[in-house]
Amino acid sequence: MSIGLKVGLYTSPHYVDFRERIKVNGAYISKKKVVNFTGRIKKSLSKVPASFFELTVAMAFEHFHEEDVDVAVIETGLGGRLDSTNVITPWLSIITNISFDHMHMLGNTLEAIAGEKAGIIKKDTPVVIGEYQKEVFTIFESKAKSENSKLFRADKLSKKLEDKIELKDKRFISPLPEMIYLQKNLRTSLAAIQVLESKSLIPVVPQKALAKAVKNMPSEVKYMGRWQTLQNQPKVILDSAHNEAGLNTVFEALRNYQYDQLHIVMGFVSDKDLSVLKQFPKKAKYYFCQANIPRALHRVELKKTASSYGLQGNDYSSVRRAFSFAKRAAGRKDMVLVLGSIFVVAEVLEKT
Repeated sequence: MSIGLKVGLYTSPHYVDFRERIKVNGAYISKKKVVNFTGRIKKSLSKVPASFFELTVAMAFEHFHEEDVDVAVIETGLGGRLDSTNVITPWLSIITNISFDHMHMLGNTLEAIAGEKAGIIKKDTPVVIGEYQKEVFTIFESKAKSENSKLFRADKLSKKLEDKIELKDKRFISPLPEMIYLQKNLRTSLAAIQVLESKSLIPVVPQKALAKAVKNMPSEVKYMGRWQTLQNQPKVILDSAHNEAGLNTVFEALRNYQYDQLHIVMGFVSDKDLSVLKQFPKKAKYYFCQANIPRALHRVELKKTASSYGLQGNDYSSVRRAFSFAKRAAGRKDMVLVLGSIFVVAEVLEKT
C-alpha cells in the first residue's frame, strides 16, 4: 500500500547484507553511507564507547533524518525498556505479543518480560497491543495509565475497519501456511493506521486502497527468512522462528502440508531456553548444527539435549554440511525445514 509517504524502516538483525537493517521505501542504505558514517564515528568511540547495535541505531536515525522521511518504523532490538531504540519519542508504540525469549536478560516469567516490553510506552503516547494475552494485559494497562497513554487492543480496534473493507478473504479467516506471519500482523497494522489517522499524523487511507492492498498482500508481501521457500521436490523452507510463540506458529502451519518425511536442520544460540524442544515433532529426522558465531550453542550439546526430548538425528560440523546432508537424504515428496536461529537461516541464505 502506498499513500505517498516516505517511510524509513529499521529492523534487526540482518541475514546476508548489513544494509537490510536500514531502508527507505524499501531501498537499502547505500554502501557509501555506511562506510562514511563508520569512518566518522570511529574517532569518537575512544571517548564514548558504543556497542555494535547502538552504532547501527545511530546510523539508521541519521539516515532517516538526512532522507527526510515522513514516517519511521523502528523495531526494538531486545526487550524495550533499556533498548537503544527507546531514546525516541514516537507517535505510536506497538507491542505485538509476549513470549519466552532472552530470559537471561528480560526475566523468567511472561509478566517480567511484559514489564520490560512495556518500557516503550511513553507519556501521552498511544499504544496498540497486537495480541491480547490475559496473563500480561494488566501490566500494559497499568503502564499506560501511569503514562497517561491511551491503550488500544488491535483485535477490538481493527474490527470495524475490517468490516468496512470487507475483509472476508478465506486466506485471512483460515490462513494458508504462507500467511502465518501476515495474518498475525494484519490486525495490528489496521489498528495502527486508525490511531495514526485519528491524530492526523498520516493522511486518511481511502478504504478502496486499503482493501486492494490487503487483497494483494499475500502475493506482494514477503519476508526474508520467514516461511521462505527455496525449492520444491523436496520442499525446502527456511524460518527464523526461535521462541515459543514463533515455533508454535510454524508447527501449526506444517499441519497444512502433505509430505512423506520431515527433515529439520536446527541450531540455537547458547542462551536459548531449550525447553522449546518439547514443541518439535518426534517423527522428524534431525540435523543438529551450530552457526559460525561465538554465541552458537555447540551442536553436540544440542543433540544431547534434543535426545532427552525424544528428537533423534546426527550432528554436523557446520550449517552448510547439515543442510547439504538433509537435502541429500530427502525424497522428492519430503520436506526440509531450517529453523531455530536467525543465524542458521542466514548461513543457508548466504550459500544459495
